Order: sequence, then C-alpha cells, then structure tokens
Amino acid sequence: MASLRRVKVLLVLNLIAVAGFVLFLAKCRPITAKSGDSFHDIHPRAEVTNLTAHGISSIQDAVLKRLSLLEDIVYRQLNGLSKSLGLIEGYGGRGKGGLPATLSPEEEEKAKGPHEKYGYNSYLSEKISLDRSIPDYRPTKCKELKYGKDLPQISIIFIFVNEALSVILRSVHSAVNHTPAHLLKEIILVDDNSDEEELKAPLEEYVNKRYPGLVKVVRNQKREGLIRARIEGWKAATGQITGFFDAHVEFTAGWAEPVLSRIQENRRRVILPSIDNIKQDNFEVQRYENSAHGYSWELWCMYISPPKDWWDAGDPSLPIRTPAMIGCSFVVHRKFFGEIGLLDPGMDVYGGENIELGIKVWLCGGSMEVLPCSRVAHIERKKKPYNNNIGFYTKRNALRVAEVWMDDYKWHVYIAWNLPLENPGIDIGDVSERKALRKSLKCKNFQWYLDHVYPEMRRYNNTIAYGEVIKAEQSLRSDW
Repeated sequence: MASLRRVKVLLVLNLIAVAGFVLFLAKCRPITAKSGDSFHDIHPRAEVTNLTAHGISSIQDAVLKRLSLLEDIVYRQLNGLSKSLGLIEGYGGRGKGGLPATLSPEEEEKAKGPHEKYGYNSYLSEKISLDRSIPDYRPTKCKELKYGKDLPQISIIFIFVNEALSVILRSVHSAVNHTPAHLLKEIILVDDNSDEEELKAPLEEYVNKRYPGLVKVVRNQKREGLIRARIEGWKAATGQITGFFDAHVEFTAGWAEPVLSRIQENRRRVILPSIDNIKQDNFEVQRYENSAHGYSWELWCMYISPPKDWWDAGDPSLPIRTPAMIGCSFVVHRKFFGEIGLLDPGMDVYGGENIELGIKVWLCGGSMEVLPCSRVAHIERKKKPYNNNIGFYTKRNALRVAEVWMDDYKWHVYIAWNLPLENPGIDIGDVSERKALRKSLKCKNFQWYLDHVYPEMRRYNNTIAYGEVIKAEQSLRSDW
C-alpha cells in the first residue's frame, strides 16, 4: 500500500544515515514477535568483522528482514482501525477481483433496509474489503505504454452526502492503492452537509490515523449540491492537477499516468477516465465499451459511439473526442479550470453542469476526451442522495446553459422541455456574469461546436411551431 511504502522509504533513508554506526556493531539484537503472533524470531548476522561485500550483504539482509517485520506490524495496527468500524481490509474475501459478492439468506433480510436507503447494497459493501482489486479492462496496448517520471501531482476530490461509510473509504483506499505515491498530492473529501453520524467523527478519525497528512476533510455548513461542493473541493486543492470523482468509485491500476501525461502535454485538455460499472446489488464490476459522452436537448447525458475518425484509426487505446461528459469523474489542470470559470455556481444541486463544462471547454480554446487507457469503476445507484425533484433542477440548469452558450439554438432546449421561449415559468437566476465570462474568453459560437465537435446532434432548424396538442372530447347524444 502507498502509505506503507512511504513508511518503508523513510525507514530506509534513516537506516542509511546511521549505516556507519551499524557497521561498528558487534552484534544485532534479535526481534521477537509477541506471543500468539505468527511472526518468527529474526536473528541477523551477529558479528561484522570487515567491510567485505559479503558483510555488507548480510547487514542489508538483516535490515530488509527488520523492515518487512515492521511493515507487517504497522499493517496490523492500521487494519485494526477498520475493524473498529466493522469493516475489512486486505486483498481477499468477498467480491475479490470484481466478482459478484453474495449474502446468506439471513444477511439478505438485514440488507433490505440499507439497500433502499442508499440506493446500493451497503450491507454487502461492509463485507467486501476496502482494498479489493478489480479487473483491468484497459486495451492491451495501454499496458505497454511508458510515461515520463516528471508527471504533475494530482489532488483527488471526492464529493459525498449521506453515502455509506464503507463505500467512501473503499474509494479512498482504491485511490491510494492505485495512484503512485509520488503523483498523489492529496485526497480531499468534501462533505455536503451529511446527516449520518458515522460520516462525522468516525470518518475523520479514521482517515487522519490511516492516512496522516494525506487526506483532508472539507465540511459544507449547509447543503450546497454537487456543483458548488465541487467548487469548494477545488478551492481546497493544492495539486497542479485536480480530479473530481463521485465517492462511490474504484480505480484500476495504471489509471493516473495516462491522464496526467495528456494534461502535461496540453493543460487545456479535460480528461475523462473510461467508466466501468459496479452493480449496485452485488458489487460485480462490469466492463463498459469505449464510448464518447453526449446528451439530448434536455441536457440529459448519455453514452454515444466514438467519432468515425477514432474507429478508422483502428487503435482502441487512442483518446476519444467527446462533446461533453457523463459527470461522475473528470480531471483538469487546476489553473485552467479556474481560468474558464469552474462550474456554474448559479446552478442548483446537479444536472446540466457536465454539459456546460463540455460546451465551454470546446468553445473557449480547450478540448475534452475520454481515455481508454485510464479506467474507473462507478456504482450506478438506483436512488439519488439529494432529493426526488432532480428533474426540476436539471431543467432549470439546462435553461442557464441554453441562455449563456447556445445562441440561436437555445430554443431547442425549450422545445425539449416543452416550455415557451417567453415567460417559461422558471426563475433561472442571473446569468450576466456567465455571459461576461464567455465574452472575456473570446469563445466561439455554438454553430461551430455543432459542426466540428458534435455533428451527430440532431437539429430542428425547420420547426415552424411547437407545443402540446390536446384532443377535445365531445359528448355525442342520440335521440333514439
């Protein structure tokens, strides 16, 4: 694990510093495991009589044995932290390798209530290790690619509100386990004013002890919604690169390097890892095909086929040009994200912000792409955490996008929602600052975006009128 590797490196550096002293020791004191532990007594070489290669090798062997023993002791102590929460660490157990996990009939009965509460099987999640591995669905060529050693560091930002503790911590463990330690600047957990007690002191105490100095917890004092919560995470981040993820994901080995390399080449790229699915009932990891991300005129996001030039290239490891993003994960240069106005803080909850970001990035000099060489698995919940009126907020947010970015095509959004252009009956708030942002960035027009980025989008340019047809029922009377 990354944190244990850090401990090991620090210990090695300290041992090197005192190597001269060690060479003068006539005998090394053995370390004996406590009674009942499964460790064996370690008796390194007793005498060091000269500085021959054989002597130095013996000392190195003894040091490595001591480090291995210490690593095992540290792991057992850290593992005790998760046990106190009723959770499991290690690389085995149910769901290992992304296989479906199961419950006994008695456990199934206990799982019903939590399953309904969270929108996924949280009871089963507690039986699955925080460190489980998942399948590597990257194209073969991706595993052969080499990356520079000077890649920028990333701040990984998770947003949560009333998630199951085990799912949040598995996201954290997975990020630490599968992101090289020298590339991981920090992990930021943004709590959007959760109600659950286990997400307060227990969560904070665990991450502070388990990953001291690596994980920050940011608490919103009131429920802001996903959009503004992500902005708070960006404010707290110090890494050159910021990655935004839902707090119910698991990472595949090698996910970070291709993302960071693409942004290092061009800081105006927004990168989307390819998404695989974690089934909400049994936590089986299911491979999704390589896709771009598109949307309807209502601004509901969806997977779409990659563009023709990607298929023609015949290389499944190549980046996929995408008009927008699904929204559960994206990675962006921190300064560039600020320069293009972050997400729209005038939007509420979530919905539409992912489309706005895609349109804005393309119109204002950047690009957006899905990266098949970087894969993240995501739980598709059957219940959303905020409220049941997400359709209203998506509609409101979509109208903000239309008014700021879509020029003469904005009425396509009104048609899709069956709203009149004048007085639609929805207060979308003030969009003057977003319009001023577009002007200051000297962004292209929306026609260019449709022609060059999303030519597959259907257009209704010959529409004469739209509305709702109501059939009037007539009562027929017979005088028979």
